[in-house]
Amino acid sequence: MPELARDNRARVTHAADAIHEATVLAMEHDPRVFVMGEGVTDPKGVFGTTSGLRERFGADRVLEMPIAENGWTGAAIGAALAGQRPLLVHQRVEFTLLAMEQLVNNAAKMHYVSGGRHRVPITVRLIVGRGWGQGPAHSQSLEVLFAHIPGLKVVMPSCARDAKGLLLGAIEDDGPVVIIEHRWVHYAEGAIDPGYAPLPLDGPRKLTSGDDVTVVATSYMTLEALQAAQALAEAGCGVELFDLRVLRPLQTDAIVESVRRTGRLLTVDTGHAGYGIGAEVIAQTVAGAFDDLRAAPRRIGLPEHPTPSSSALSQHYYPRSPKIAETIGELVGLPRSVTEAVASKLAQHREDRPLDIPHPSFKGPF
Repeated sequence: MPELARDNRARVTHAADAIHEATVLAMEHDPRVFVMGEGVTDPKGVFGTTSGLRERFGADRVLEMPIAENGWTGAAIGAALAGQRPLLVHQRVEFTLLAMEQLVNNAAKMHYVSGGRHRVPITVRLIVGRGWGQGPAHSQSLEVLFAHIPGLKVVMPSCARDAKGLLLGAIEDDGPVVIIEHRWVHYAEGAIDPGYAPLPLDGPRKLTSGDDVTVVATSYMTLEALQAAQALAEAGCGVELFDLRVLRPLQTDAIVESVRRTGRLLTVDTGHAGYGIGAEVIAQTVAGAFDDLRAAPRRIGLPEHPTPSSSALSQHYYPRSPKIAETIGELVGLPRSVTEAVASKLAQHREDRPLDIPHPSFKGPF
């Protein structure tokens, strides 16, 4: 990882680098911040996001943990109750399933059951896998499990700026925050704010403006939806695209206002469509803009079966920008010839590499 930029100019980098920078800045800014996890001191440093931290801050602040997630999550909660600010790192979402008892029954509830006397300022980084044969047990996007729990905050960045700023904002928060990073978002390149620049955990961001349809997407699917929106704009279809960013607390006021104007809503989930975040967005939006709807809301997400390991099957498992464009075309009532032309253009846009590889520099296995 490169040395941190120490001037006040924004720079362009990948989201993984932005996460590393945020971690270093947080540890420099507040001596109570420390890192713990499995593989945080490994030479690969959790996809580069924790590289060099132990050398920089010492073994007392960068702790390599055994494969005992429930135990060391409990230790982190105890440290937080004692005034520290632990940053927990899990290389996959699924590893946290072994620590759900600690997160749900202790971290999330502590402030409430103590009558407001105690807080648990822990940040938990989880990473969603995809491709390279990771299959059913290492590719699940389980954000709805965490977003269902009162007392937890849940965020999903889709760009480098949010990867840095939302992590800093989460570490500053006085309660437990779960940050769900998509492995493919680590390769997303963009400008990041200079220096120590935490962002508030305060809801969606509008990425494009349009009057024909409102689209709400999460995490990596925001990037796919953005491609579809840009291609449709060239065909004369105006897409108002929101990156949800913060799943809990969920703020839908801007989305409701948009749907009151467009009359149409599509949600695009990183996880399964059934019982997904999109379903909650639709429920809240319909309650606020029912009389303005011109068509029934639609949602896109993963199908109702586990993730396949096969590269060939994965091509049909994950929704991509052509499907998003086709669904928008159906919602808006575009001529089929227009929708097919846009979808065909999007299908040809991807670089010449297997569909389960996120970036030309990717070497696997994760």
